[in-house]
Amino acid sequence: MPPKTAFTALSLPPRFLCPTVPRSFVRAIHSIQPTPRTRTDRFNHGTGLPVLGASKTAAFLRKEAMLPLRTGALAIKKGMTAIYDPTTAKRTACTVLQLDRCQVTGHKRRDAHGYWAVQVGCGTKEARNVTRAERGNYAAQGVPLKRHVAEFRVKDAAGLPELGSIVTADLFQEGQYVDARADSRGMGFAGGMKRWGWSGQPASHGNSLTHRAMGSSGASQGSGSRVHPGKHMAGRMGGEQQTVQCLKVLRVDKENGIVVVHGAVPGPKRGIVKLQDAIKKPWPEVDLSVGVAKMGSTAEALESTI
Repeated sequence: MPPKTAFTALSLPPRFLCPTVPRSFVRAIHSIQPTPRTRTDRFNHGTGLPVLGASKTAAFLRKEAMLPLRTGALAIKKGMTAIYDPTTAKRTACTVLQLDRCQVTGHKRRDAHGYWAVQVGCGTKEARNVTRAERGNYAAQGVPLKRHVAEFRVKDAAGLPELGSIVTADLFQEGQYVDARADSRGMGFAGGMKRWGWSGQPASHGNSLTHRAMGSSGASQGSGSRVHPGKHMAGRMGGEQQTVQCLKVLRVDKENGIVVVHGAVPGPKRGIVKLQDAIKKPWPEVDLSVGVAKMGSTAEALESTI
């Protein structure tokens, strides 16, 4: 191994052979050097991260406080009447609704369908008027055929009754408030004055045969030479689902399946009305099993009394 030479200041080359490097060039060299960085994820899917506001989970959490705790019922609108109170001498207009073999026919679960809901059916139907697929579905659930079926959203799994449970009129208590949903009466093709409440054009001063006409449907250059979406025009009126909120329950007859609510309810007579606890009022303080009886319990009770 050759001997090492001693390092002395005289062994350095002259300064003119080694010019100094500018400081700016040194900064540039450091800037182009790769620095170790952790790769950030564009998607908020990790554990312990906040829920995205635009996700389905966040939307469900926002609506959770407004979802009822229990199921609703399907009723038939029998007509309107009035209740007279001799003490206060007040006449209260009301609507009579009747439950017809209302029964739980299915469940919707959040893990499988994305939300909690109870499927309720009412009435009956002949087997020859039902498709084979529908008959198979009813047979799998163990419930008879139903003429009308609807879903009622609930907050969680605690509001799902047992399949085949019978919903009775005592599901609603006197004095509580309910929301009624039904299809409004169809008016057919209606003009703009009847459909949208227009005041009409002037009755005189040169107006001829256009008193109830629509008039202009839009400008030319100012509005883009087009008719804006949502422009009120003549067309089919009614036949759409309407909701009347916070109707007070005045009378309940469990034996006859009758529920009397204050005020008017959308739809014609013999129409189907969906009743559920009002979302803008406090929830009724009752057990979730009230008004929901297991299928066959009524027959068993009758047999036990004989």
